Formats: sequence, structure tokens, C-alpha cells
Amino acid sequence: MMANNQPIGFFDSGVGGISVLKKAMELLPHEDFIYFGDSVNAPYGDKDLETIKELSFQAVDFLLSFQCKSIVVACNTATSAAIADIRAKYPDLPVIGIEPALKVAIDHTADGKILVLATNRTLHEEKFRKLSDQFSQSRNIVSLPLPGLVEIIENGEDFQEKSYAYLRKALEDVDRDLSSVVLGCTHYPFIKPSLRRIFSEEILIVDGSEGTARRLKEVLTEEDLLHEENHEGTLRVFNSSDSTKLIDLTYRLLQEDSDKDIL
Repeated sequence: MMANNQPIGFFDSGVGGISVLKKAMELLPHEDFIYFGDSVNAPYGDKDLETIKELSFQAVDFLLSFQCKSIVVACNTATSAAIADIRAKYPDLPVIGIEPALKVAIDHTADGKILVLATNRTLHEEKFRKLSDQFSQSRNIVSLPLPGLVEIIENGEDFQEKSYAYLRKALEDVDRDLSSVVLGCTHYPFIKPSLRRIFSEEILIVDGSEGTARRLKEVLTEEDLLHEENHEGTLRVFNSSDSTKLIDLTYRLLQEDSDKDIL
């Protein structure tokens, strides 16, 4: 049985889930958080389905060793591939996932093409296909995988300029007649400055992190699992890599404001 003073666990294939954690920490300042980044196995987006499920269960089991009261799958690829299985194995555990925020893009723009940027695995999973089909009759939705981009961000060194060079080439044939760009990977909000150098200010950049954080708060409220408000929240960070550089990058990304005008 969960108690309200237990921590909330987050996991991602690497440092990307920090974009979701930031929103959750802002919305839930009295909660204790444990973040696990599986950078040794990053990215998940180029792996087969069974491998992603296995890695996701390993991450969940690690977080549950800290008696977490809820788990946030802060990775689009892991959400698409494994969240149904995680919920089936742990039916009494609140498990929150993240998916490309297509509805947000549609609600905030009257018309125009929507570009979804994500990993290859996310775009080819049934979960995304169903989501895309749900809105494709009313809007033109185009998806583009970006293999190799997660690795650039995970490397941490000069990743804005390296990401910009990568994106200029990857997006050179993309029609600029867009209403919005949906970031379908939790790593991508951190390269928003690079995206803004390519897409005009009139094009909305949409990130699902805030919606995921709001859903987490809703679920904890419904389950009466919110921590007492006189408690000052804490954060513990773990990574499957023993690299101190990745831990430092995790904390640095927590301080960045690169997503400040992303919905």
C-alpha cells in the first residue's frame, strides 16, 4: 500500500526525462523525486520492442526498490513500447506516461500542417499510429524520425551547435508551411534554441511535458497521495552510467530555460 510520504520515480533512456521532471518539480514542490537515466542503453528509439520492454522493467524495478508511490515513464519510446505491460504487472501502482502532444497542437492552431519529431520506434508503434489517426482527418500530420539526435544531446558537449547542424540537414527538405512542431521525444525540448533558429516564431513548438506533470498531480490527488505541504521536496539522481559527466549534465539541464515558451 502506497503512502503519501513515499517518493515519485521517474525514468528515461537518458537525460531527456529531465524535461518532464522539471515541470513536475515546479507543479509539485512538496514531493520527493527519484530520477533514473539509463544512459548506458540510450537511445531506446533504435532498439527492438522486447529490448525496450526489458530495459523499462529494469528501470521500474530499480525505482520500486525506493518504495516509489508512483512511476512516471518520462520517455516517449518507453511509453509507446512498454507502459501497457508495466501497468499490467503493477495494477495498483499509478503509472504515468508521455505521448506526442498532438491535441495541444491542434487546440492552439486553427489550421496548417503539423510536424511530429520523434524516434523511429515511437513513430512506428501502434500507440502513436492510433493517436495520429485520431486527428489526421482534420489536420495534415507529418512525422519525421531523427536518428542520432539523442546521442548528440546525451554527449552534452556543445550540443546546441551540434544539434543545429544536425537539424539543418535533417529538416532541409521539410515544408516550412507549418502551424506547429510537436516534440515527440523528451530529449528534444533541450534543443529548442536550435529549433528556433530554423522555424519562425509564428510556428508553435509543442512539448507534452507539462501535460504529463499535470496528469501526475491529478492522479496523486485522486489517490490521496500528495505529500504534506509543510514538506520541502527533494531530488535524487541516478544513472546506469558511472560517468559523473552525465550526472552533472542532468543537473545542468534542470537549470536551463530552453523550454520556457513551449506549451
